Formats: sequence, C-alpha cells, structure tokens
Amino acid sequence: MREYQEVRAEGENLITQAALNATFIRPWYVLGPGRRWPLVLVPLYAIARMFPSTRHGAIRLALVTRDQMVRSLAWAVENPAEGTRALEPQHIRCVEDVNNALRHTAA
Repeated sequence: MREYQEVRAEGENLITQAALNATFIRPWYVLGPGRRWPLVLVPLYAIARMFPSTRHGAIRLALVTRDQMVRSLAWAVENPAEGTRALEPQHIRCVEDVNNALRHTAA
C-alpha cells in the first residue's frame, strides 16, 4: 500500500507541476462484489467519528461503493476541472452534492 500511495502522490505532483487540468479521485477502499469484508468495520468508523481525535481519520478512510465511484468518475468527466482538484471519500460518497463539498473544502 505504501508503494501505491507514493506512486499516486508522485503522479499527482507531476500533473500539478505540468499545470494540467485534472480531478484526482482518492478512495480509501471500494466495496463491490467479493470486496465486502470491510463492512465489519462500519461500527468502528461510526465510533471513531464521535471523537475529535479520530474523526478526521474516520472520514478520510471512509468506505465507498463501486456505484459511488462510477458516479464520481462520470461527474468528473461531465464537470472538467480548471486546475486540479481532489475528490476524497466524503466527496465520493455524496457526489450529487460534490460542488458544495468542494466549495466548503476550499473555504
């Protein structure tokens, strides 16, 4: 996982330095057929969100579904970025309201 994160960060950095328009979609884990075991962690995520010291991590590492990923990818294509932007799990999970979420994040 560490190697993946390093390569992803390097790729994002190269795209940003090249001043390309891009949307980075950053899911932590995508739930889908054969990939549902993390559902056992959902209660732990809920507990972690209750405490200020673990809330950010629980939100950042939220699980997303395959359907949410597909909607996010389609949204990114239909709404091209000006510069770069990132869709974190909290944006992916509510892509219908992603414009508001991104505005809130930028503020």
